Amino acid sequence: MSVLVLGGTGEARALAERLDGAGVPFVSSLAGRVGRPRLPVGPVRIGGFGGADGLASYLCGERITAVVDATHPFAAGISAHAADACAQARVPLLRLQRPGWSDEPGAHRWKWVDGHDAAARAAAGRGGTVFVTTGRQTLDRFVGPLASCPTLVRVVEQLDIAVPGEWMVLESRGPYDLAAERALMREHGIRVLVTKDSGGAMTRAKLDAADELKVDVIIVRRPPAPAGVETVADVRAAAEWATGVTGAG
Repeated sequence: MSVLVLGGTGEARALAERLDGAGVPFVSSLAGRVGRPRLPVGPVRIGGFGGADGLASYLCGERITAVVDATHPFAAGISAHAADACAQARVPLLRLQRPGWSDEPGAHRWKWVDGHDAAARAAAGRGGTVFVTTGRQTLDRFVGPLASCPTLVRVVEQLDIAVPGEWMVLESRGPYDLAAERALMREHGIRVLVTKDSGGAMTRAKLDAADELKVDVIIVRRPPAPAGVETVADVRAAAEWATGVTGAG
């Protein structure tokens, strides 16, 4: 009888540490989309489940007592599958999700858009060098609209798509501090920052640097979360929930 933590985020790794320290049996699951992931403590499985039905079968076969969905705010597919699978298997589900940036100081100055296509179109019409930090999985949406725009792209791992000659690709893994972000934007003459509402402090500094340097900011809104799923923003609250559901501790 154990907890399944759907992970890949800093919150998921912190939750694994808490569960491990409290003696709560658990297993972390990573999607496997990053070649060199940061692994949490404890047992880890890597790879998909085969949709909601596959996840439901896994929950029953592995005698999972509860599921904590601590995936990225933009991992809408696995969150939807988790909601469906837990309903099928009658397993309690909690969503652990960091707060977004919509209530942050300065958020009213940023342009908020629905989807990466809208972000690409908005960036193409601004002029100047564009800094894209939305991740490699959605980068293909920007290739066409920004084909002739000077563009700096920051990704964690090497791209598997061809990019326009006007582009520069920077492979880098956060966290990032304000001084480094400020220096990077000045070095490349950034006029437009494109990002998504990931939330958290790990990549927040780029927004502060953009505000300081009067750089236009375009942010992709989060996809809607599955309806009816209890959500917490605090790792400790998630650990307490998992402990209570399993009866451990």
